[in-house]
Amino acid sequence: MHGSPRSGEVPRATLALKSSFTIGLPAWRGSTQSRAVWAGNSKGVCDTKNVHAADFWLSGLFRVLRALLISLSESHFLRTLAEESSLGRRVSTRFVAGTEIEDVLRATELINQKGATVSIDNLGENVSQAEQARASAQIYHSLLDTLSSRGLQANISLKLTHMGLDVDEALAYQLVSGLVAKAATLKNFVRVDMEGSAYTQRTLDFVRQMHRVPGHQGAVGTVIQSYLYRSENDVKNLVAAGIRIRLCKGAYKEPPEIAFQRKADVDANYVQLMKILLTSGIFHGLATHDERIINQAKRFATQQKIGPESFEFQMLHGIRRDLQQRLVHQGWRMRVYIPFGTEWYPYFMRRLAERPANVFFMLRNLLRA
Repeated sequence: MHGSPRSGEVPRATLALKSSFTIGLPAWRGSTQSRAVWAGNSKGVCDTKNVHAADFWLSGLFRVLRALLISLSESHFLRTLAEESSLGRRVSTRFVAGTEIEDVLRATELINQKGATVSIDNLGENVSQAEQARASAQIYHSLLDTLSSRGLQANISLKLTHMGLDVDEALAYQLVSGLVAKAATLKNFVRVDMEGSAYTQRTLDFVRQMHRVPGHQGAVGTVIQSYLYRSENDVKNLVAAGIRIRLCKGAYKEPPEIAFQRKADVDANYVQLMKILLTSGIFHGLATHDERIINQAKRFATQQKIGPESFEFQMLHGIRRDLQQRLVHQGWRMRVYIPFGTEWYPYFMRRLAERPANVFFMLRNLLRA
């Protein structure tokens, strides 16, 4: 017999919890009902004290899992093992379009057909030889040419260490400058991605120098991570120079001396930086899957009479596809970041670390297969 729960009790929420892992999201955080199962009551009910205990336990579990995944992302042994195995490549398809240029072009066309634009990233970082950097740059030149000839709505995103920054900074500048010049000619855009904090200042200096080159204005931009204490000053300096920014939370493990450690603080800083960007008069990208923050951005833009054509939301390939489409249907601009290539392991592990519930999503799908 089914009836209303007694006062102070919460009904079973197995379906709600199952739904949260179906899309790779820890929905238990936002719903008392969906946390009931975790509170240990075999009848599917729990009191508030048990719910808070479940919250605390699960939050700790996800923090530990996130730290572990970030650590594993830096393992050269596991990287080689994963990238050379058919199982690893199959698992990575959740977030990575494929290993070849045609794979990512097909994915781009499908996303365009659904009303969203794309940013393409040829995965790779920390190359150790100049020829590797030149080969990576050539792939991006081919991409820019093909995007133009096929009329696809996509720009490119790259890492400076993939362009040889650790090998020869002058070479990296030459390679990226050539790509920005081509993008400007084709009326396209190059996003210089942000890496760990060891590269933050060098990346910003690099982008500012490149943006000052005649003809490069508007054709190159960078990324700011809201978990760094320094980001507010960086945002203000970049905005003053007219440089386009992708705002994200940050996916690397950084120490408390330079970065917020609590999610609430990272989120609060994100919202503060978001407001600076939206009122700057420059076209920026808000990269987040956090629906609460997205709703705040929408409300703020509406209150400030900032039109949906003035900025864009950005999300990762394979994450919150339902939300991506909902935003498109509501008239907001959406750009999907689509990576491809054989060097997918570090990127893949950082995506799992950002949302550890995706680990369970992967395991479930492997068991199904």
